[in-house]
Amino acid sequence: MRSEFVRIYKAVHTWTGIVAGMALFIAFYAGALTVFKEPLTRWASPPGEVRPVALADAQQLIVKTLAAHPDAAKDFTLYVQDAEDVPARLGWQVRSPDADEHDGSQVRHYAATLDAHGAAQVTETHPSRLAAFIDTLHRVVGLPVDSDPNRWVMGVIATLYALALVSGVVVLLPSLVKDFFALRVGKNLKRMWLDAHNVVGIVSLPFHLVMALTAVVFAYHDGIYAVQDRLLHDGKWSTAFQRPRPAPGAAERDPATMLPPLEILARVREQAPGFEPTLLQYQQATGPRAVVRVWGKDAAAVSPRARGGFAAVDPYSGKVVGSDFLPGRQSTPNLFISSFFALHMAAFGGTPVQWMYFLLGLAGAWLFYSGNLLWVESRRKKQARQGGELPVQRLDVRLMAAATVGVCLGCVCGVSLAIVGSKWLHGLAGDTNAWLPALYYGAFFASIGWAFLRGAARASVHLLWLAAALTAAIPLTSLLAWSLPSLGLWAHGSAASLGVDATALAGAGAFAWMARATARRVRYGTPDSVWSASGVQAKPAAGVPSVQTPR
Repeated sequence: MRSEFVRIYKAVHTWTGIVAGMALFIAFYAGALTVFKEPLTRWASPPGEVRPVALADAQQLIVKTLAAHPDAAKDFTLYVQDAEDVPARLGWQVRSPDADEHDGSQVRHYAATLDAHGAAQVTETHPSRLAAFIDTLHRVVGLPVDSDPNRWVMGVIATLYALALVSGVVVLLPSLVKDFFALRVGKNLKRMWLDAHNVVGIVSLPFHLVMALTAVVFAYHDGIYAVQDRLLHDGKWSTAFQRPRPAPGAAERDPATMLPPLEILARVREQAPGFEPTLLQYQQATGPRAVVRVWGKDAAAVSPRARGGFAAVDPYSGKVVGSDFLPGRQSTPNLFISSFFALHMAAFGGTPVQWMYFLLGLAGAWLFYSGNLLWVESRRKKQARQGGELPVQRLDVRLMAAATVGVCLGCVCGVSLAIVGSKWLHGLAGDTNAWLPALYYGAFFASIGWAFLRGAARASVHLLWLAAALTAAIPLTSLLAWSLPSLGLWAHGSAASLGVDATALAGAGAFAWMARATARRVRYGTPDSVWSASGVQAKPAAGVPSVQTPR
């Protein structure tokens, strides 16, 4: 390829990466954590306070709850499995009519159980929205609300992201064979960072292409569906997913005549033996078009959503009326569409794929951070000769370095603080969920302000130590809950909750190691670098190696 074309693609790669890089860091760091939304929700959920009901008695619970609260028949959920984040066997939601369909903050939650006398007892619950809040950061690249305009912004960022991927591959093609696995370690740290950036980018290219393309589809899917409905379905798209309308004057049905939940589960397992149900979603349970969606997962099949797929069953006859979204039983067109969701959300392959996506997400966040670092270092003014006068770095370079440190490490600090605060503020600050944005954005903007106030070099050390401390506070909170129950905290002994603590402990160790390495670079590195804290070449103490900045 002609060199002038390579230069054009390099410019496209650089500037699309710079424009979108920091937003994508937030999306990837938060997205890596949302792969494990269920463990995060369990870690942040207090122990249940309602009386448990066995699944065998669930039919009695349904009948008595609907008799006392008939409005719940419109849409309620019966949970198959007990977990820390499941407040009761039966629950439903009431959404504000003015709320966006993606905004869960305006939803009220209710749980039903049977009291000691066998009567239905309904209480309002306040489930933790920690994982949902982090997922919102991921969905809309750090913006506070998962709304249509913010998703459109995310779509623009994802488009720039795709351009950066394609242009980066074109730039690397001439030297791909020679430099692909070359990781040249030495004094030229800029070359080493560039090699690592290239290797990580090429190895994870399929993953990043999937993320970019599916993110664009998710951002504009409402518009895509509207065009598809108009051009292909003559405005009848919504009716394709509805059961036939009943005859006029059809009477309400008695929920006592529905099949017991255990029998409904048995009918679905006959259709898909590898399917593991997690919940039953009853819709219009007392109406003539009653249906129950049996949600669950199949580790050997593709799921259409992060929480799995479902079979639609008539709760009165037990007939399976729809399996288009049942993992392992989907038609080819539905499987094609479901693959977009599954590939983006790791809704296939079980736990090993989830861990792979988690690591790829963290690697992707590092890829965008390293891209900004390389931009800063490639525009650094170098000292003319040893002992000569230090050059004054360009303002745009210093501002980009501070912004990169503040935004990226501010995101890390904010997420860790929100996780810790979800437990410490429970019972002390009213609605804990309302404090999550304040905790995150408080740490986020404070970190950005500190980076601009102190400069990228000094602030990077301070913020890395802060990230290490806040992340270490996650397992420390669980340890205090075990050892000091009087604090009012809680620590679940499940593998999911312990996994959150173990992962946070490893993350805190990684941030502490990076803080120490960064401190050595700031103190002893090349003084003409943006990443040097002083303009004087300091000598390292005995036994401490000199760490030079990329040059």
